Amino acid sequence: MEETKLPPAAAGGAGSRLGRRDLLRAGLGMAAAASVLVPGESEAGLRAPPRHLSLMNLHTGERIQAEYWAKGRYLRDGMREINRLLRDHRTGSVHPMDPRLLDLVYALTRKIGSRNPVHVISAYRSPETNAMLREADGSGVAQNSFHMQGKAIDLRIPGLPLGHLRKAALSLRGGGVGYYPDSNFVHVDVGPLRHW
Repeated sequence: MEETKLPPAAAGGAGSRLGRRDLLRAGLGMAAAASVLVPGESEAGLRAPPRHLSLMNLHTGERIQAEYWAKGRYLRDGMREINRLLRDHRTGSVHPMDPRLLDLVYALTRKIGSRNPVHVISAYRSPETNAMLREADGSGVAQNSFHMQGKAIDLRIPGLPLGHLRKAALSLRGGGVGYYPDSNFVHVDVGPLRHW
């Protein structure tokens, strides 16, 4: 990376002042230097295969197969489709899902090698829905649930034993993993690394 040199006036000393043009030139030089990517990182992102998710919302019956990342960036249309499908089905509230969560679900589907759509039990949860669920059965619903931040999803994959899904999720070490065999789903989130 090239070193950006400030004009002589920036060296300080009695009576020296930076002019606006000097400050602007120095600032632009530093910004340009900071924005340079390490060689190979940008190329790797451009060459990486696109990421897509096949999802089915079990409450609404909606299905999508959406490409949400390609050529090193998240795709607005794909993200919008996914956010809509993962909305709070009780209130209709749509919330932006954390892209790291989508990447975690993508990595999970690749790890297990499934081509079946991911069955979604719960993703985004509005504060109203979260409070209602806590009141109905507070044992499994956190007051400050990652669901309310778009950072958690409860899921299962048809044809895959739930224990295998849990084991695969734990191996990714992407955040929290909850195992709910009685309710037939696994919870994954992009919060701190933990399991229950």
